[in-house]
Amino acid sequence: MTTVEIEYCVPCGFLERAEAVQHALLTNFGEEIDELSLITGDHGIFEVRIDGDVIFEKSEDEYDVDQITRDVRARL
Repeated sequence: MTTVEIEYCVPCGFLERAEAVQHALLTNFGEEIDELSLITGDHGIFEVRIDGDVIFEKSEDEYDVDQITRDVRARL
């Protein structure tokens, strides 16, 4: 069972980014992902996790939907 979580900062206005990643992942891997959750957060967070492992973190990586999608593909 593959679970993807996208945690995003509400006060920072990262909802559109989270939705863009969600859309890309569901479009490309909809049948391979059992659950995809958007999780509200604060303090500038923007993370994408697969089964609890962080594959993208805003503080360490540059936001790029295509790269996040490739990183998810590598994990699936």
